[in-house]
Amino acid sequence: MPRFTTSLAALSLVASPIALAAQDTDAEDPYIWLEEIQGERALAQVDEWNAATEEVLTVQPEYPIAKAWAKQILDDDRQIAMPSAIYGDMVANLWRDADNPRGIWRIATLDSYRSGAPEWRTLIDVDALGREEGESWVWHGANCLAPEYRRCLISLSPGGTDADVLREFDMATGEFVSDGFTLPAAKSSVAWFDDDTLFVGTDEGEGSMTESGYPRLVRLWDRGTDFSSARQIAEGEVTDVSIGGLSVLDGETRWRFVRRGPSFWTNQISLVRDDGSTVPLPLPEDADFETVLDGYVIAKLNSAFETGSTTEQPGTLVAWSLDRVMDGETAEPFVVFRPTESQAVEQVATSENKLWVKVLDDVSGKLIELTPTASPNATGWTQRAMDLPANSTIQIAETSGKGDTAYVTVESMLTPPTLYEVPSQGPALAIASEPAQFDASKFTVEQKFATSKDGTKVPYYLARPKGATGPLPTLIHAYGGFRNAQTPKYLTAEPYRSGPLSLFWLEEGNAYVLAGIRGGGEYGPRWHEEALREKRQNSFDDFHAVADDLVANRLAEPGRIAASGRSNGGVLVGAVANQRPDLYGAIISGSPLIDMRRYNQLLAGASWMAEYGNPDVPADWAYMREWSPYQNMREGADAPAAFYYLSTLDDRVHPGHARKAAAKHEAFGQTFYYHEYKEGGHSVGADHEEDAKRAALLLAYLNREIGRGAE
Repeated sequence: MPRFTTSLAALSLVASPIALAAQDTDAEDPYIWLEEIQGERALAQVDEWNAATEEVLTVQPEYPIAKAWAKQILDDDRQIAMPSAIYGDMVANLWRDADNPRGIWRIATLDSYRSGAPEWRTLIDVDALGREEGESWVWHGANCLAPEYRRCLISLSPGGTDADVLREFDMATGEFVSDGFTLPAAKSSVAWFDDDTLFVGTDEGEGSMTESGYPRLVRLWDRGTDFSSARQIAEGEVTDVSIGGLSVLDGETRWRFVRRGPSFWTNQISLVRDDGSTVPLPLPEDADFETVLDGYVIAKLNSAFETGSTTEQPGTLVAWSLDRVMDGETAEPFVVFRPTESQAVEQVATSENKLWVKVLDDVSGKLIELTPTASPNATGWTQRAMDLPANSTIQIAETSGKGDTAYVTVESMLTPPTLYEVPSQGPALAIASEPAQFDASKFTVEQKFATSKDGTKVPYYLARPKGATGPLPTLIHAYGGFRNAQTPKYLTAEPYRSGPLSLFWLEEGNAYVLAGIRGGGEYGPRWHEEALREKRQNSFDDFHAVADDLVANRLAEPGRIAASGRSNGGVLVGAVANQRPDLYGAIISGSPLIDMRRYNQLLAGASWMAEYGNPDVPADWAYMREWSPYQNMREGADAPAAFYYLSTLDDRVHPGHARKAAAKHEAFGQTFYYHEYKEGGHSVGADHEEDAKRAALLLAYLNREIGRGAE
């Protein structure tokens, strides 16, 4: 196995193991220089690590085959043209294929789309625009003003960063508006106030951004005026996460709001009158603002809440009358939907008259249609469960603004995505399906439950070759944070940002596991709460429990299990590798958080202190110190071989996390692999070529470390 210890830059600063084991302060960390994102020395080190990784892995026999196959799958022009938005009687789509790696934004009539033969009209060719302007544009979306949908705010990212350039676009002419609204690259918050006015929060220089790197001020910017004259209507504190405006068209009424986020998990939301003045909403600060329908604002509770004589439990959907709030009356909420103990509300969307709720029931998707009654606060909302395939992952892709139709995808690990048109009346209709990319009859998938250290039952999905007996090399992927549930997707699109890695791994005779550990949203707010801050160890214990359950049932064996996670998952896999090096032989760590002592000082890190804790507060650092991956790395040959993949241009999770971890591995003489793309942002890959390469590199790595090649 390779030992990447040849770096002159790293060798010149190798500290003693005792010094490396401390690093509770900046002065004790010899690798802070790697946090200089575009630093010449840091980038030279990155280039060296990248080259060392590619030198070892690209010569493996499976690499060229896997890369070509991944590219073929990702570029397959038989993919579903997913609706990114429905604009009246038109549907929009961003199409990416081999000829259009950055994408084409296009529209077609809804009637032609439903027929299966959409007549597309190209609006923006992102690749051509980038060539014309000499920029590496990555599409970050369009916000088109209802109900005419003529004017749109287009977000383009240079290289895939979270910072976007904003431009106004005219749907009718198919061109950018020459004298329209524009903003330079920044982490802006922009929304329509009306035809000629925007809510804008952006980087205006000193004092305009929070410590988390997001807007602190909200202004109303009128068309044809200089932004410097835009009127401020709201502001947050510098310690907040962010503040921004938004508007929702509800029938003929446009409701406008300002949302201030004092922390990642709290919001103070106010209605905005036509004159820009505000009225606070009575939502609990920790509730999730979901949508507006029929004059009611709908929110999901994340803690118990008193509604009259009843205490509603976390996860419940409740509603308040906006007219009463606007009139200054005391508005009592009423219940819209109560999930059962095994359910979690994961998605909420509206059509013209209906509320569509996607729930997880033991991590299996269900779609429920809710209709407000004549007096919804007195008699509740009627509900109907929609007839869709069971034991699947369901995703609401889009809903119609006129009429009551939802477009949802249904898939499983072995069943490719199918797009259904789900009308308010009548059966769901399959209107498009992706082709099968592999022979599903060769594999089996079953849901199992492991028992965690405190007795909690932890769900996981296990995929194996059909007929396989005994332990197999096993890849376990999980997330365990920020209320994000892990649901089983088709094996060509599992959650690595690396395309079909899980499929390739199974095709070689191995096993793949998707674990729903605590910290996520698999069972609603309680599942998240049980791994928050000082309870974070529960998510690590859940992951260990899944691995131990596989070993106990002779499905896997210690040392031949790989732990995989992205972003917050970097904290997860770094912690479990440190805690149980006997159990894991490899870790895949994508765009990872690792140094929890300094994370709040790096890019958007300060915004996540409500999730993890504040390391500058001694009481918080006391528990974080127990599991922070960077501080708990130790020398020793038993450390699992790590593969770090990330992007230089990630302006959300700082690349210094992975760089410094790699430097420590190098100082300890431990096996590690490293691949840092220069573009791609937090998603890493800017196009399918990069995604395919990453899938092939990771497959070659897994084979060397825990697969057949490791024997």
